[in-house]
Amino acid sequence: MSQTLLSVRDLRAGYAGTTVLDGVDLSVPAGAVLALLGRNGAGKSTFVHTVMGMLKPYGGSVTVAGVELAGAPAHRVARHGVAIVPQGRRVFAPLTVEENLRIAARRRTGEWTVPRVYELMPRLAERHANRGDQLSGGEQQMLAIGRALLGNPRLLLLDEPSDGLAPAVVDQVAGVLGTLREQGLATLLVEQNLHLAFQLAGEVAVMRKGRIVHRSSTVDFRRDERQARALLGVG
Repeated sequence: MSQTLLSVRDLRAGYAGTTVLDGVDLSVPAGAVLALLGRNGAGKSTFVHTVMGMLKPYGGSVTVAGVELAGAPAHRVARHGVAIVPQGRRVFAPLTVEENLRIAARRRTGEWTVPRVYELMPRLAERHANRGDQLSGGEQQMLAIGRALLGNPRLLLLDEPSDGLAPAVVDQVAGVLGTLREQGLATLLVEQNLHLAFQLAGEVAVMRKGRIVHRSSTVDFRRDERQARALLGVG
């Protein structure tokens, strides 16, 4: 059995005194890809931001490889091996691809280097001198993934990586993420594109109103169409 890398217990968080996460329990094994599904407004992005330290929780536990990080700032969470690819990509628009990556690589040591990112995503190497605002949406997404990898994470948090991308571009991003899965990088994937989620994840968890209401293997989830419709509102 795989060792648990991320363990979240009774996590509660929200904004301006409101509660979005209402006692979330969730774990991600080392080397596994878990898709976090749910309708819009279920709390998925809030969960990712809280785990990453971008939002301080009201209470609960977040441990990474046994280290308690609930309420820790994002830079400390990153030092313990967690990286995020945020929804909307958020690359530095005035900087070139190379500059975006070099900034991410500063004072970082590990297996992921700028040349290795270029090897994984040759399109970024071709566009290394282009500014962030000169890239297509797919290229920006690849840049955001590359930037996260340069933190040499053991857990990658992906928030809607297919958002706003054409189907052909989603396939390219899926190829990159599939390679990372094969290399054993643990990933928590928040995704509305069920085809992409099912393609990458070995397990799925479903969030509703700030709680995890279902978890199963992807195979079992896809097999029970009635349950999928009830949980997600789709077939």
